[in-house]
Amino acid sequence: MSTTNVTAFADPDTPWVNLGWITTEGGLFKIEDESTDVEAAGSLEPIRTLMTKSVKSVQCTFLEGLNPMVRALYDNVSIASLEPTTDVAAYDLPDKPSDLRYAFIFDTMDGDKRMRLYMPNGKVTERGDEQPQTSDVMGVQMTFKFYRGASNAAAVSRAIKYGGVDVSGFFPAP
Repeated sequence: MSTTNVTAFADPDTPWVNLGWITTEGGLFKIEDESTDVEAAGSLEPIRTLMTKSVKSVQCTFLEGLNPMVRALYDNVSIASLEPTTDVAAYDLPDKPSDLRYAFIFDTMDGDKRMRLYMPNGKVTERGDEQPQTSDVMGVQMTFKFYRGASNAAAVSRAIKYGGVDVSGFFPAP
């Protein structure tokens, strides 16, 4: 288990693996909420609204489609089964999908500003079409879905570092 404070914006320590760069379009972070209205006799509008679901996901295109870790995630193969002992990686593609979950960090950088999404319990739920090309990069698109962890912690945490800019005036006084 990593001892990295994921909101400190330092490079993560040893257990973390870099999946490489994504396209300049960045990742598409989505929050899809669903609710149910509770209605009562004699009222023309709901008396209560129950939040029934909130799904958070990130969709991005990795530029290093041959990175062994990116490949394993795309192919739904356990990264623990990879053996980096030769220059050839060979494995069987699973007949049925496995429920492979990992912790992920997604960093966005713009000069001195940083934004980090930390997902303690996520998995790849969708994969884009694979199209090998003769260009320098081979992109692969994946969608990651966030799930609550065993400790019932939030499915995702966001941290923003404003690069030395004081933003305290934007927040109400305690």
